[in-house]
Amino acid sequence: MQRIADLLVEKGLAAEYRPDPAHRRAKLLQPAPACRDATARITPGHRRFAERLAARLDEADTRDCLRTLRHLSAVLDELSS
Repeated sequence: MQRIADLLVEKGLAAEYRPDPAHRRAKLLQPAPACRDATARITPGHRRFAERLAARLDEADTRDCLRTLRHLSAVLDELSS
């Protein structure tokens, strides 16, 4: 993860590291203007894709998927600390 963060800074997509009030040892990356511009260009396409995906899944599938992703995220958080 640190290598990716360093590359973002090196490429000008992240401006600086800042302290993370939620984690003493972790640092937060401050996005640079170039990152904000790139995100603005990507977001509409991602939104359209997400809408197409959601249209193909019924409510139960969507609920199961979200539950699984939340669980996965929690487990990854536990493993990272």
